[in-house]
Amino acid sequence: MSGGPTGAADVPVGYAQLWRADPGAWSTAGTAWRNLAGPVRQRADALTARIGALRPGWSGAASAAAQRRIGDLRTGLTDVLPALVEVDQVLAELGARLGAAKARLGAEVARAESGGLRVDRTGAVRPDPARVAQTGPAVVHARAGIRGALTLAGAADREAAGRLAELTTAAVRGWVSVPPAYRPGPGAGPAEVSRWWAGLSAAERRWLVGREPDRIGRLDGLPAAARDQANRLLLGDRREQLLVRRLALRHPLPAGPLEASRRVRLAAVEASLRGLDGLTERLAAGGAPRAYLLGLDPAGDGRAVVALGNPDRASSVLTYVPGMTSDLADAPAELGRAARVLQRCAALGPGEEAAAVLWLDYDAPDFLTEAAGTRQAEDAGPALHRFQEGLRAAHEGPPARQTVLGHSYGSLVVGAAARDHGLGADALVFVGSPGVGVDHAADLRMPAGQVWSSTAPDDVIRLARPPDELARRALLAGTPLGPALAVLDGHGERLWFGADPSAPGFGGRRFPSAPHGHTGYWDPDNPALDGMARIVLGR
Repeated sequence: MSGGPTGAADVPVGYAQLWRADPGAWSTAGTAWRNLAGPVRQRADALTARIGALRPGWSGAASAAAQRRIGDLRTGLTDVLPALVEVDQVLAELGARLGAAKARLGAEVARAESGGLRVDRTGAVRPDPARVAQTGPAVVHARAGIRGALTLAGAADREAAGRLAELTTAAVRGWVSVPPAYRPGPGAGPAEVSRWWAGLSAAERRWLVGREPDRIGRLDGLPAAARDQANRLLLGDRREQLLVRRLALRHPLPAGPLEASRRVRLAAVEASLRGLDGLTERLAAGGAPRAYLLGLDPAGDGRAVVALGNPDRASSVLTYVPGMTSDLADAPAELGRAARVLQRCAALGPGEEAAAVLWLDYDAPDFLTEAAGTRQAEDAGPALHRFQEGLRAAHEGPPARQTVLGHSYGSLVVGAAARDHGLGADALVFVGSPGVGVDHAADLRMPAGQVWSSTAPDDVIRLARPPDELARRALLAGTPLGPALAVLDGHGERLWFGADPSAPGFGGRRFPSAPHGHTGYWDPDNPALDGMARIVLGR
């Protein structure tokens, strides 16, 4: 596949190689490399324990020299850890890109054969003599489609080979160098961060990932690969933080409000642990799409940002913002919703590279009293704006189509961010929305025709009317005007947080949903799932 088809002699070999290729084998190989990180960590921890055992009973120059030597050995081991994750990333991305190329090849061959052409085992395209003879343009189109799939595979092969060669060189010369002299300040924007990273050597980048993972893991504008490496290094520490909190809350208190509060907080920590373990299991899973850990914070209810597929490489990227009660405990289930959109994208667009990001990096309301206000949505706006700008800054090649989707209270988060800060997005999607903080789609600062919404006919969110309207309904309930008011309310266009984005007067575009309630937009038989996927792909 290397080099791609440049002439007729190249096509048969490339075609046969791609047709027989097993993209999953590359992902499996990457997982095997990543799994070496466990034994390496264990060995590094054992060396740390050895240093600790030496200190109490041995002092002097020889002791100091021994401790330095053991420390150097430990550092040498830990410096390898980001490289093991990087090998996994390279091989997983190769597998994903070969899978996309193979899917495109299969689609092109099926299209050609259904149109009366014949494609042989070498990739040659000819009219099928048993069917109506095809004109020359159809043959040319089929050959171009097959050649395009082979070109994708060849580019993926060359890039992976180059990245692996660089890692091989680094293994000989040393994984890291001296630290870079400059770090972007707290106020640096994603574009500045991206330029800074581009100016570093590969060894300097590995030094930062390995020695300053907490800084690198949360910097918008950095490549998803670097953030993933850094945040995976921190997974053990993040879990340890939750275990310490759980241990501190396990001692019962005398009956009363403090004991009740302790039980609530203990249950929340245990739920966060289960959520973190579920995310860790998904991060450890092989196969496509590979998961990239772009952010993780166990403090409070917990936050997580996880991408399925590499958003820096994809031509279509979805950012999904969940709603009320979403926290670290819910992250695996919410990631599953993003995955369903991605799966439908793959079915609708074989061979197209897409990625989906779960963005749970805000304090979602836990109670209806909190969800009745806009504060938490408005507080989330700057972070969501910055994240989207970071996706733009870090993307490789032609700009991706960026779609931001908000569900329930998450739709208010998206709407407030777009209204107040602007979003680096090509389309906004709202599902099950109580209002998005504006009265018209034009107030969201988006291209015309790129604001979409869907509300299921049985979604209870339809009852989230403005406070004054609810008071009027309560006042007139039981009076002769009550039934008439109920009919009028059913056709209203005002919700709790402004105009209904699914109403005709909002100025957006609507896509249908079957009666699946407030959380069923991702159900396999709901047309809303197709609608979301088509918007992500720009269809």
